[in-house]
Amino acid sequence: MTKPRVLSGVQPTGSLHLGNWLGAIRNWVDLQNSHDTFFCVVDLHAITVPHDPKKLAADTLNTAALYLACGIDPSKATVFVQSQVAAHSELCWLLNCLTPLNWLERMIQFKEKAIKQGDNVSVGLLDYPVLMAADILLYDADLVPVGEDQKQHLELARDIAQQRVNSRFGSEEQPILKVPKPLILKEGARVMSLTDGTAKMSKSDPNEGSRINLLDPPEVIIKKIKRAKTDPQIGLEINNPDRPEASNLLGIYTLISGLEKQAVLDECASMGWGKFKPLLADALVEALRPVQNNYHSIIADATELNIILEQGRQKATEVATKTISGLREAMGFLAY
Repeated sequence: MTKPRVLSGVQPTGSLHLGNWLGAIRNWVDLQNSHDTFFCVVDLHAITVPHDPKKLAADTLNTAALYLACGIDPSKATVFVQSQVAAHSELCWLLNCLTPLNWLERMIQFKEKAIKQGDNVSVGLLDYPVLMAADILLYDADLVPVGEDQKQHLELARDIAQQRVNSRFGSEEQPILKVPKPLILKEGARVMSLTDGTAKMSKSDPNEGSRINLLDPPEVIIKKIKRAKTDPQIGLEINNPDRPEASNLLGIYTLISGLEKQAVLDECASMGWGKFKPLLADALVEALRPVQNNYHSIIADATELNIILEQGRQKATEVATKTISGLREAMGFLAY
């Protein structure tokens, strides 16, 4: 029986953080055992804002190394770098010519990021949801893991595939592109900022203290947790909208410790912050220790990592070429 295919990826901008791990990569590790998984480092998305070329190259390798360090097994999953598969860019252009401009102008993240960039907004920033659609549709993905902030992008990919490609160039019996379905991440995997319990933990936050990076040394983790925003109340609880920081920090402890939510509540319900924060910091240090050890081992000699990425590129290219060839033919381009 063919396993359903899953496609996902993370940008190599900044360091991967606790939210990336708990919200995405840890789920990938489980998925690789039950699905046909493709995990890419989406470096083309990283250049929608000004970037340092040398840093981008280093961050791309580091991100791939962290995938493996977190438990992605290249014998089970296809791990590759987006820009090394040329079909991503080609499919993006083909989809650009089919996607209405007003579909992109209504994208929430574009509006938010455009305000920050002012006069420096690139066409790429407006267009990156189409590139994201190309990433997804290129591999005939059955499922795409999404959080709340990515639902709109997946819906765009689905609309492009169904309304702009399949309805024009294919048929219900013979669609050109597979229309993927969302794979909703399990409850509790949304990690919020350490400085604002109502905002998602983000690599783009200029405040380094807002996140725990996967490669933060123990002393930095302890310092960040010590300084994490809290409230004056004694006792900890989850899902109280008036106490977002308490809910976030206790939620992180639940995810890190592997304990059931009720067990964590029983343990921490009467704790003050002075007792809970060291408990959380120690748990984070221990949880990240094997990831960090694996990473340093992998990155110390990148030869094996490059071999894995080349094997991933070959497999990804094989799948992508089949998809792009089918669309090229349907749209009237000559074969080559």
